[in-house]
Amino acid sequence: MSFERRKVRIGTVVSDKMDKTVVVTVEWRQPYALYRKSVKRRTKFSAHDSENQYKVGDLVRILEGRPISKTKRWRVVELLQREEIAEVQPDEIVVEATEEIVAEAETAEEEPATGESGEGEKEADE
Repeated sequence: MSFERRKVRIGTVVSDKMDKTVVVTVEWRQPYALYRKSVKRRTKFSAHDSENQYKVGDLVRILEGRPISKTKRWRVVELLQREEIAEVQPDEIVVEATEEIVAEAETAEEEPATGESGEGEKEADE
């Protein structure tokens, strides 16, 4: 395959769990056949990442090439933009939030009730 004819795509890394492989999602728009409304299309490509340097969320350029494995036909050529992804998972946020709510409820039960009833007694004495 000549170098001029190789396809180049730009996409986002959605998985980096494999060794020397990343999954890149490429998005494009295509008109719907009947109504001509623009519709988003997505394709996932397995791309070769020899140094395991690309992470989830990165915007990368991939280049078509010879078959590297059963599903890999693309190589990551360059990093276009690094995206910082939060280290905290949604499950951890929920657990932390519930622990805080429980702790607040426990401290509220331990404190003596000083509210409207205490103020009403003072006014009655005067």
